[in-house]
Amino acid sequence: MAPYMRLRQICLVAPQLAPVVSDIAEIMGLSVCYRDGNVAKYGLENALLPVDTILLEVVAPFKDGTTAGRFIEKTGGRGGYMAIFCCNDPDERGRNANAMGVRTANVIDHAPYHGVQLHPRDCRAAFIEFNHTEGSDDILGAYPPAGPDWQKFIRKNVTQALTAVEMQSPDPHGLAEHWGKIIGVAPEGAELKLPNATFRFMKGASEIMSALQFRVADVASVLHAAREKGLAVAGNEFLLSGMTFRLVG
Repeated sequence: MAPYMRLRQICLVAPQLAPVVSDIAEIMGLSVCYRDGNVAKYGLENALLPVDTILLEVVAPFKDGTTAGRFIEKTGGRGGYMAIFCCNDPDERGRNANAMGVRTANVIDHAPYHGVQLHPRDCRAAFIEFNHTEGSDDILGAYPPAGPDWQKFIRKNVTQALTAVEMQSPDPHGLAEHWGKIIGVAPEGAELKLPNATFRFMKGASEIMSALQFRVADVASVLHAAREKGLAVAGNEFLLSGMTFRLVG
């Protein structure tokens, strides 16, 4: 099997799922494809919305003492929680990260799906997860965390794609190098280019996943929908659940 690495999912964390999930769905013209009961054992509830073939997930803690809850406290609710990549060899990529001093935080084995999550303190800025689902190297193939028929929930009339993820750091080039080594993609300047999305590393006061860039059919109408929800809109972007949603036409 030829090696590959694609962005599969971005996970955001919120104190409560409502109204974050419905706001995202209504503003961005997206649909919830699945709510995964498997995350309950971590004290979480979630919802996933496909943006073309990349999944946008929101998790919220429903009890005290969760990793997600501590993340909200530490960051003041600012920034994305997890960048999830599909690849052919998650265990090998986990071992490579371990050899760099990046610890494994969690291994998820729900055949045919296998995932390796790396420790956010060692990754810096956010969790990184690598996963693989047996027999689904096709980007539109089976992906159990998104439910049995996630493909049927893809809506493209408003939001067409998630094109870029912005990371902030006092040392953006250093963070780009670090993530590049973990993911196995050589940085181009302060960018990591994957086949289906780009990670951009920008100067910022702290290390966080700070923004998501979406290609939309009509920027003005999406901004109008965000304003209608009472969100702070500036230029071509708005803030939702501690994350900047940036729109391009």
